[in-house]
Amino acid sequence: MSDSTSDSTGNSASAPETGGPAGVGRRGFLAGAAAVAATAAAPAALQVAAARPAAAATGAARPNILLIVTDDQPKQTDWAIRRTVDWIAGQGVRFTHGHVTTPLCAPSRSSVFSGRYAHNHGVRNNGASYSLDQHTTVQRYLQQAGYRTGLFGKYLNSWTLADNPPHFEEWALLQPAYNDARWNINGTVQTLTGYTTDIVRNRTLSFLDKAATDTRPWFAYVTPYASHAPNVPADTYADTVVPPWNGRPSVPEADRSDKPEYIQNATATLADAQALRTRQLRTLLSVDDAVQAIHDKLAALGQLDNTLVVYLGDNGFTWADHGWSKKSVPYSPAHEVPFYLSWPAGGLGAGTVDNRVVANIDIAPTILDAAGITPDTPQDGHSLLTGYSREHLLVEWWKQGTAAGGPPTWSSYVAKDRQYTEYYALHTDANGTVSGTGAVKFREYYDLAADPYQLSNLLYQATPQQEAALGIPGLAAQLAADQVA
Repeated sequence: MSDSTSDSTGNSASAPETGGPAGVGRRGFLAGAAAVAATAAAPAALQVAAARPAAAATGAARPNILLIVTDDQPKQTDWAIRRTVDWIAGQGVRFTHGHVTTPLCAPSRSSVFSGRYAHNHGVRNNGASYSLDQHTTVQRYLQQAGYRTGLFGKYLNSWTLADNPPHFEEWALLQPAYNDARWNINGTVQTLTGYTTDIVRNRTLSFLDKAATDTRPWFAYVTPYASHAPNVPADTYADTVVPPWNGRPSVPEADRSDKPEYIQNATATLADAQALRTRQLRTLLSVDDAVQAIHDKLAALGQLDNTLVVYLGDNGFTWADHGWSKKSVPYSPAHEVPFYLSWPAGGLGAGTVDNRVVANIDIAPTILDAAGITPDTPQDGHSLLTGYSREHLLVEWWKQGTAAGGPPTWSSYVAKDRQYTEYYALHTDANGTVSGTGAVKFREYYDLAADPYQLSNLLYQATPQQEAALGIPGLAAQLAADQVA
């Protein structure tokens, strides 16, 4: 399967919060920012709240659910998915602070399904996919509530292709590849000739066609392999010229002495990043074609208005930021993702911008909220259809194995204006079981308001007095609490 053990180690490709922790600087500012974000989101949320009781009253009025999750798609890729953005963000909501809580494929997708952090759902690396309790998944809830469910594309890394994905009525499960790939089609493993994004599109369209005669609401999980390495574009786009990109300040960072050792040793260049970006954008052009075809099908079926559409990447990807062109790191490009939502019948169709801090753990609660379903298992996320606004987010990642190189296990407190990260003497085995002393090996703190590209680690050579002034003791205490919540 894709995302090998080396990828898992980074060597290749909670409960509601009421305020900041005691002793944390700028607490008043953050509380004010949260209030502003909640106020800005309130009109749309109130519209949805008003619409939801009527929608839940009858099965026929329940929304269809279209969940599109791309693979390794960085945030700054809208050029390649212009029609997608025009539809879902332009006629819905664009979340400007969209994150994943673990920047690695299987843990992130498990968080999408369950609404839980990886330390709670147990899929801490790409080899631990079977650790996910399928009873906690959004597809289980929806199928149990009478939804017709379908999966089209990639599922979970290390999932055996011959094993049927639980709680899906229809599926085309991809063994990740771009051309002439192996698939599990409704229980039959076979090779299908063609470009896999096109196959995902066609299988999804066939699933949607059945809505003409099957009156049940449906849930479609659509998940092409783009833009994951090796980033092979369709023949149509193999030579497409993409807009030039000359990097950002984090790319040519010459002095990385304030960074952890694996970043000091990173060697990716601007030229490497430019080539990677070109390949990624070219693969995403086919995703845009697929999403447009799905849009047109929904319009033809008369189901465009009452379909809740969510689009996000399963994780971001750095483009030679601090010399690193991968994922699995705490730097913003790795865990920030494109994040769009549309539901005109639910009051989310006007093309608005939402500045709240949102994450993949919020997807399942949002879908269940829209469908009028109360979960019977715990969730860490919150429905985006309400005015809930978090002050900060926990982002976490575990090193798989003990091989040298790559990032150690880490966890991070991420807010709009600051980020605090700790690296630990911990690792997992292939099943996600954690071992090690847990000793803190390195720390980073960035003032994201003044230093959005994370160039200056304010903890490098800082005195205890300086750390106290930055509020580090309070941040460390909050981070520790988040990891066990």
